[in-house]
Amino acid sequence: MDRSEIVAGIAGELNATENAIDTAITQATTLVQAMIGARTALSLSPVAGSGAQAKAVETIAALSTAREAIVACHAEMQKDHRKLGWGVYAVGPLNKPDDYETPIGGDRPGVTTRLRAV
Repeated sequence: MDRSEIVAGIAGELNATENAIDTAITQATTLVQAMIGARTALSLSPVAGSGAQAKAVETIAALSTAREAIVACHAEMQKDHRKLGWGVYAVGPLNKPDDYETPIGGDRPGVTTRLRAV
């Protein structure tokens, strides 16, 4: 395996992890919505199931913390990748407006966007 295959494998795993956390957050919020809808449909008091609903909301908060951590991991991996002199690496057509070194809508400092003949 060459370096680019190894880096692509790690980038793919990182992307899959980020997507899994987002999917888990979506699923957990759907659960809370279903709990509220069921309570309403059954004409139950808001007190009914409030403990379970609070735990589901706690889960969403924990998943949000996990999401912040994996985004921070992504940023650290970007820094390490560049420190090793491997340049910029991306997998797929992803819009990354939160590049920590590039202002949104701007160019990286010291990088020209014009091609030059060498």
